[in-house]
Amino acid sequence: MFHRISALAPVAALAASMTVASAQEIKLPPTLTFTAYDTGTAGFNIAVAVGKMMKDKYGTDLRVLPAGNDVARLAPLRAGRAVASAMGSGAYFAQEGVFEFGAREWGPQPLQIMLSSVDCNGGSLGVARDTGVTEMKQLKGKRVGFVVGSPALNQNSLAMLAFGGLKQSDVKIVEFSSYGAMWKGLINNDTDAAFATTITGPAKEAETSPRGIIWPPLPHNDTAGWERVQKIGPFFTRHVATCGAGISKDKPIEMGNYPYPIFVAYGSQPAEQVYAVTKVMITGYDAYKDSAVGAGGLAADRQTKNWVVPVHSGAVKALKEAGAWSDDQEAHNNALLKRQAVLTTAWADYGKSSPPSDDKAFLSGWMDARATALKKANMPNGFEE
Repeated sequence: MFHRISALAPVAALAASMTVASAQEIKLPPTLTFTAYDTGTAGFNIAVAVGKMMKDKYGTDLRVLPAGNDVARLAPLRAGRAVASAMGSGAYFAQEGVFEFGAREWGPQPLQIMLSSVDCNGGSLGVARDTGVTEMKQLKGKRVGFVVGSPALNQNSLAMLAFGGLKQSDVKIVEFSSYGAMWKGLINNDTDAAFATTITGPAKEAETSPRGIIWPPLPHNDTAGWERVQKIGPFFTRHVATCGAGISKDKPIEMGNYPYPIFVAYGSQPAEQVYAVTKVMITGYDAYKDSAVGAGGLAADRQTKNWVVPVHSGAVKALKEAGAWSDDQEAHNNALLKRQAVLTTAWADYGKSSPPSDDKAFLSGWMDARATALKKANMPNGFEE
């Protein structure tokens, strides 16, 4: 069955319990639920830090549900059992309806940003130091971890390999059930490399393990290497990492990054609800910014502008009140909302066309239909074969 994004009745009911008396007076319900990656990861830790602020200032208990992949993180949000998810680049893949999100149970998901973080950390392939690898190209023939149901992590790994001129066929893929399991696999010598943000807890564990950890750099002056990265991961930008496992201000590394965590909601969630949660995260920033590494990037004036996923109207209102929105962003955001509408319509039309029952044929047919719809709308595909 094709799933439509409903009005999310349980979440809408939750929104009704929120009252916004003024820009200075926000009331949250007694409980809220977010989803995030596994316990101990950067996204989980930051969500917990935000939750402590909500408890201290508003008496709200924030429950953070850990999940090992993107599909598992979004399922509670889509079902209305959570109000936000701390995502990574999987938010982009979900919006585009590609990889696992091209399955008949999913399709393009109209996710929209509340707040996101870019801080001192980077995002790349962490490699066990005992492999002797110091450059991406030296990963040829090595074992690289993939997570089942997590196109973000897997595609990100391929983007990093591309910097070194490598493809999936040049390495040995080892699949794991979750992000946490993949990193335990690196520590236990079941794989040699795994993707992560440099500040994630599992990377710190790897650093202190007998194998150790190293982050092969992505030199910013290697134009050809960066073109290969951005062909696979257009959301990556050049970034100097100054914190994380084995990284410091005194030992920075040129690599790439993208916003993480990205707190997202569905476009169908009430603007009042998203505004209230976003506003609280903005006004309560000082209370949690130093509570978890990476949380400092959630400041209103540090938001990534004109990215690949739109900002929710409720969050736009909160950002405008914080003086962190512009006419240029408004135009870019509107264009992204149109893209989501094109993809939603294309998915609905594909569902009416008697698509193949075979899963692989179904995905192939959808990718063709998707490409045709975007071309007709004069919008970039981003996932050409």
